[in-house]
Amino acid sequence: MSPMELGILVAVVLIIVLLSGTPVAFSLGIVAVGFLIVFEGPGSLEVVAETLFGGLNEFALLSIPMFILMGAAIASSRAGSDLYEALERWFYRVPGGLLISNLGACSIFAALSGSSPATCAAIGKMGVPEMQKRGYPDGLATGAIAAGGTLGILIPPSITMIVYGIATETSIGRLFIAGLLPGVMLTALFMAWSLYYAGRKGFRFKIGDTVYSWRQKIEILPKIFPFLIIIAMILWALYGGVATPSEAAGVGAMFCVLLVAVIYRMWQPTELWEIVRVAMRESVMIMMIIGTAALFSYMMSSLYITQSLAEWIATLDVNPWVLLLYVNIFLLVAGLFLPPVAVILMTAPTLVPIIEQAGFDPIWFGVVLTINMEIGLITPPVGLNLYVINGIVPDVKLPTILWGALPFMLCMVVGIILLALFPGIATWLPDYLMGTAQY
Repeated sequence: MSPMELGILVAVVLIIVLLSGTPVAFSLGIVAVGFLIVFEGPGSLEVVAETLFGGLNEFALLSIPMFILMGAAIASSRAGSDLYEALERWFYRVPGGLLISNLGACSIFAALSGSSPATCAAIGKMGVPEMQKRGYPDGLATGAIAAGGTLGILIPPSITMIVYGIATETSIGRLFIAGLLPGVMLTALFMAWSLYYAGRKGFRFKIGDTVYSWRQKIEILPKIFPFLIIIAMILWALYGGVATPSEAAGVGAMFCVLLVAVIYRMWQPTELWEIVRVAMRESVMIMMIIGTAALFSYMMSSLYITQSLAEWIATLDVNPWVLLLYVNIFLLVAGLFLPPVAVILMTAPTLVPIIEQAGFDPIWFGVVLTINMEIGLITPPVGLNLYVINGIVPDVKLPTILWGALPFMLCMVVGIILLALFPGIATWLPDYLMGTAQY
């Protein structure tokens, strides 16, 4: 059996195991160990433990549980509700102001938590019922929050960017900076569509709606400013070279837990333990995926599948932009079935050298890949954000949420096209702040 035929067999078996309901981490581990035993004999099991733990032997991985702890602390408090309330008070007179407030709250909370499901849950619990009360269609109300929640894996600090940086040995600091302007761009595209839709459908401030005074607008700001300052300080520490991602994440997590305890009076041991428990569960899940993905990559390399695939793509006589189109289609399909972390760990080490050989910047590609993963978060059959929103408003059916999110998916596609036409959207800021990278 040739390496390419073997690769197809591995893909088919992996899909079957995943469709059986087996968790991603265990699916990767089972398939990797099974193919190693069948094609290299039982002796290959000697490297399983070493490879598994070797995949976790990265100092930068310490930043993942710390950023997750930071997000868990914020998500467990009323920070999301206060953020939503603050924006709603400031934008209530803008056409579609409630919709724009929700999207703005999603983008800011995404930066605070770094988690798409947490963003959907925190903003959606208040935003969706309020939009339904104001007459917004169910699809638009739920689809906007589902799409806005995806910004959590793009706007820094982003767990997805950390994983990509480790998997491809690229600078995590550069990736964080590179995701900033594209994150703002996507938020602006979402808001532009919302303004257009609201203007066309007549969603605007009416006499009799709630009016907020300047005092009401200002009095809520002290609750959210401390968290925004923490995010700003983390990004300053990373961009200024003051701290490593792990150090910045540790300090940020400590301050977020302290602020939640002080501002929202969450100092009871049971409340603090719940924050730690949620962070620990998500961290272990991601670490298990990282470890078994390293084992899966070892199996693919050991059976010469990865090298054969790279050689085959390298021999294709196609325009680099056509190659990029194929890669994007592949990532979109992969994102339909696998979570972002798994897709990145399985594909990025193979794709990045090919992308570099075609003349594209790996930092820029990290942003493009992440936006593809965002689309996967609101696309069945996995579509995690769709299920989170459906759990918040079970009376709204999944197809309704999906159709409501469709315009925002198209905005993401437009974002990818803009990045392809103007790569400086992702590369200018890191080059300006950190100097031009040499690859």
